[in-house]
Amino acid sequence: MSTLIPLQQAVDMTTLYRNEKENILDPAFRNRNILCNCETFERADFDTVLAQPDCVNLRVYYGMDKELEVHAIIVGVNSKDEDILPQSETEGAKSDDLDTGGKIIEEGIRCPPTCPSGSPLIGG
Repeated sequence: MSTLIPLQQAVDMTTLYRNEKENILDPAFRNRNILCNCETFERADFDTVLAQPDCVNLRVYYGMDKELEVHAIIVGVNSKDEDILPQSETEGAKSDDLDTGGKIIEEGIRCPPTCPSGSPLIGG
């Protein structure tokens, strides 16, 4: 599955992404921070997801908010390679019930506007 990579490879990849991210967008969507450089999440949220029964992996999806900004959405994955998700309303859970079933992480701190300092992965 995934492998650990050396720092230089990560620096090269994040640099290329930062340099090209606006170029891959339609001109109408450029310079609107639709694609962020990174997102920061609390460890406790990852611990909660990883503590779910049979959670063996994490999966990152990408979603978009009403301002068209892309966000990472992280879910646990079980040993059958299935997403561990909250029950849907059709399965008896209320839409505001975050304690029923799986956990989903989103709402990270986006860069820009709030960027880490001093990391070679962000170019600073």
